[in-house]
Amino acid sequence: MNFKEIKELIEILDNSNLTEINIEDNKGSIINLKKEKEREIITPQISSQPVPTQAAPPASNQQDFVENNNTSSASKEDAGKTINAPMVGTFYKSPSPEEGAYVQVGDTVSNDTTVCILEAMKLFNEIQAEISGEITEILVEDGQMVEYGQPLFKVK
Repeated sequence: MNFKEIKELIEILDNSNLTEINIEDNKGSIINLKKEKEREIITPQISSQPVPTQAAPPASNQQDFVENNNTSSASKEDAGKTINAPMVGTFYKSPSPEEGAYVQVGDTVSNDTTVCILEAMKLFNEIQAEISGEITEILVEDGQMVEYGQPLFKVK
C-alpha cells in the first residue's frame, strides 16, 4: 500500500461511524487504523450572584449568638457518623429482591461489613461500612439514585 491509499483510508475512517479498520494486503502486511475516542470536556459554570454576608449580631444578643452556635455544633456531634456513597449510582439494600437487606437499623457493622450495593454503569459494587458502630438510620430508599458523598447510613 502506498501513502495515498493509507491517507484515503484515514479519511474514510474519520468520516464514518467506524472506530477501527484492519486491512491486509496481498503481501501479508496488516494495517490497523483506530479512531481515537473523543473526549468530553466539562467546564464548571460559576454563578456571578453576590453572596450575602452575615452581619455581626448586636452587642446585647452576642451571648445568645454564641450559645446558638455552640448548641448547633453539639447537635452535629450527637448526630454520629455516616456511611457515604463512594460513587454515583443506584442504591440497593440487598443483593437481590428475594434476599434480605445487608444491614438494618440496630445492626452492628465493622470496617469490612458489606452494607449495600451501588449500581453504576451496569456494574454492581458492594459497599463496605469502613467504620464500626451500630446502624441508627437508613437515609435512602431501595432503588434510589445517590450522588457521590451522599450519606447512606447513620452510625453511632
